[in-house]
Formats: sequence, C-alpha cells, structure tokens
Amino acid sequence: MAVKGEIVSKGDFVKISYTARLEDGTIIDSTDEEVAKEAGLSERARYGDIVVVVGERHVIEGLDEGLEGKEIGFKGKIEVEPEKAFGEYDPDNKDVVTVTKLKEKPYPGQRIQVGDRYGTVERIIGRRVIVDFNHPYAGKKIIFDVEIKEKIEDQIEKIRALFLLHTAKDVEAKIENGKLIVEVPRGASFDQFFLIGKFRALDDIFRHFEDIKEVEFVERYPRPGAEVEEKKKEKEAEEAKELEERTDETKGTEEIEGEKTETKHETEIGESAEKVESPKEKAEGEKEAEKKPKKGQRKKASEGKSKQSERSKQSKQSKGKQSKEGKQTKKGKQKKQTKGAKK
Repeated sequence: MAVKGEIVSKGDFVKISYTARLEDGTIIDSTDEEVAKEAGLSERARYGDIVVVVGERHVIEGLDEGLEGKEIGFKGKIEVEPEKAFGEYDPDNKDVVTVTKLKEKPYPGQRIQVGDRYGTVERIIGRRVIVDFNHPYAGKKIIFDVEIKEKIEDQIEKIRALFLLHTAKDVEAKIENGKLIVEVPRGASFDQFFLIGKFRALDDIFRHFEDIKEVEFVERYPRPGAEVEEKKKEKEAEEAKELEERTDETKGTEEIEGEKTETKHETEIGESAEKVESPKEKAEGEKEAEKKPKKGQRKKASEGKSKQSERSKQSKQSKGKQSKEGKQTKKGKQKKQTKGAKK
C-alpha cells in the first residue's frame, strides 16, 4: 500500500470514491449508495470504491487527468469542463425515427436505443419521433467531489480490480508458472455484460503484466445440495474453532488461577515452616515455660506474698501489743507487792 502523500502518476492503480454534480448542485452519479438513492439515481451495477488505472480513461477524461499529480489521501473537488466531460452540445446530433422501429410506445424524455446508439426522445409528431443523440449532460460542466484513498501494489489485487472494473463481478485469481487462473462466479458465462467485459479485462492484463503468458477461466458447479453441505461444514468448523479458542482462554484463566493458588499455598507453607520449631527448641521452650510461671500464676503468687506479708505484720503488731500489755501487768504486780511489803 502506498504511503499517504505519495504523488499519483500515469499507470498507477488507485482506489477512489466520488460524487458528481452539475453546477446547479444536481447529483448525477455517486459511488456512495446512500447518496445515490437519496438523489433518486438509477441503480448502478455496484456501489463502493472503484479502482482505476490513471491515464487509461476508466473514468471520464477530465477526471482521469485530474487524478494525475494529486497526492494519495487527496480529498477535494475536481472540476471538468464540457469538452472533457460528456462533450459539447451538438444541435445537429438528432434524428427522426418512425414509431415502428421502436420496441415500445415512446414518450418525451425517454432514453431509448436505436441500433447501436442511445438517445433521448425529444418530441413525437404523429408516427415520427425526434431523438436527440447528444449525451444528457453534453455541454455541461461536471464537478467531482473526489477522495483518492490508496494506491494498489499487489499484483493479484490489481487483476481482481480490473475484472471488477470491466465486468462488475468479483473473481478469485492466482498465478501458477506464468498462468493466470481466474475463478469466475457461478453463471457468469450466461451474463452478456460479463462476457464482453472479460475481454477488456484480458487486454488490460496482458498489457500490464508481462509475466502472465496464459489465462484460464474456471467456473465451478457443485452438485445440488453439496454447496449447502459445504457451508454447513464450514459453519461447524468455525464454531469448533471458536469453541477451541474459548476453551484455550478458559484454560489459560484456570492456569493463572492455579498459579495464584499454588503461590498462596507455597506462601502459607513457608509461613508455617517459619513457625515450626525443632524438637530441641521445643523441649528448651517447655523447660523455660516451667521455670517461668504463667501470667495468672505469677499474679496469684504475688497476691499470696502480699497477703502473707500483711498477716506477718499483723502478727508482729499483735505480739508487740501482747508483750507491752504483759510488761505493764508484770510491772503492776511488782508495784503491788512492794506496797504490801512496806506496809
């Protein structure tokens, strides 16, 4: 794919989209289906971007020349004068045709074919019809709103683009040893437009690709019902593939979850391992525990000592009191004995 900003040259395959208008704003053509239908245009063979070979008049002369020299990515207007659009209007390009030569009853403004020419019914006088063979837009300036989207580089894509341009049909193609094998849509050999267009495509292919020495057309007709069965198998294969992808995603999620769980388990084991003591450490710990009274025991022992100390204090006070009282009693008795002796 060409880089945006590259200059378009003659012979380049470029993908474009456009909408064509008259000077009064009337839309006369568009590659955009929605725009075309809103304008009430007759349906095209196909809508969407088109690929043209610059300089080969795949579009009107003025538009073709206007593409050359523009950049890939260009988006703007290209104005085409009448002489390079649908020609100048020629007032002598008219003819009188009898009604009997026409397939149906004509009316003014009708587009009809007379031999190999196309024209517009201008007037009807009795059994004579005046047909204007000028193009409906002859003598008119055409303004194109154009976008140059990309430059095509791939050989197969170019070949497919040529067939689409000349036949309005998508084809599959491949090159094997200088032979181009083109697989055309079913029933294409009965399509007159395709039959004529494929020879134009062939001319362009031989002119642009010197390495292609031969072209083979393949038109496949599968057995009735086989196509339905084939589509069914393709659908089943797609569903199986989607299921496999979903299973792989689920499996991947489970593996991640499993890894997380395993890591968590390993962490827990590690923490547990840190907490486990050797038999020797356990035994020493138990001995230390025996030596050191438990918190409750220490508290009780402390309370016991406190009570014992208080009882001891009370006992000493009681003994001191008793001793004092005894001394006083003894002293009193001695006084009494002394007094009796004196007497």
